[in-house]
Amino acid sequence: MRNVFNSYGRAFLSQLHGKMLLLSVLPFLLSLVLWGALLWVGLQPLIDSLHALFTDHDFFHASGQILAMVGLGMLKTVVVPLIAMFLLLPLMILTALIFMGLFAMPVISRHVGGRHFPQLEKKHGGSLLGSVGTALATFVIFILAWLVLLPLYVFPPAALAAQAVLWGWLTYRVMAYDALADYATAEERQAVTRARRWPLLAIGMVSGAAGSVPGLLWMGGVMSVVFFPFIAAFAIWLYVLIFIFTGLWFQYYCLEALSALRGVRGMRDVAPADL
Repeated sequence: MRNVFNSYGRAFLSQLHGKMLLLSVLPFLLSLVLWGALLWVGLQPLIDSLHALFTDHDFFHASGQILAMVGLGMLKTVVVPLIAMFLLLPLMILTALIFMGLFAMPVISRHVGGRHFPQLEKKHGGSLLGSVGTALATFVIFILAWLVLLPLYVFPPAALAAQAVLWGWLTYRVMAYDALADYATAEERQAVTRARRWPLLAIGMVSGAAGSVPGLLWMGGVMSVVFFPFIAAFAIWLYVLIFIFTGLWFQYYCLEALSALRGVRGMRDVAPADL
């Protein structure tokens, strides 16, 4: 676990690098344009469909009782928009992960690898197509597990624990592939992820916990119709920043693990200003 904490410190310092801050611009703009268009076209029809479903099956009464039982009775008037945001949140995170894999992770890989692992040979066992495919395949499994775990929300502590593990698994599966795509062969990538499964899951869970902050902003946007576009945009930007930090953390850790697997000298120290 020492490498987990060392990689965290390196990632934190690298996050402050001007290149890393500028790196958030393109994924943010792409996500903003995509989700701005989707919300403009599809949000109200989705809310109307859910409202009709709740009305036809008397779900308003049942949901009101459940919310009152957990002390959240004041939310019964906005339960339909909240569910709409809850359904859209995983899709928004998926798009952020895909944009990260396409545009940010290659830059992060060059930034970290060139400065700290110049002795590590690139074997190009991954690709952009593989990155997108991994994200989509992992997301399908994630959605199925997420739906199965929904009943746990009647007992919030169990639901939070299950969701933390699930988000951690999603994050590490996608980020570990992207972090090793340029440097490892397919066999080496499988060896690293298999041998370091638990530390990688821990990094994913911590990153997922940090990602709950913009998620709460996203969900809370339904409480203010006027400010929702600004809250949603700020939530998307926070997601991008958190994913860049997560990408840096995974990159440092995975390249160190790959160096150990190959028996190559590990991370080379550089001045903090060059991180």
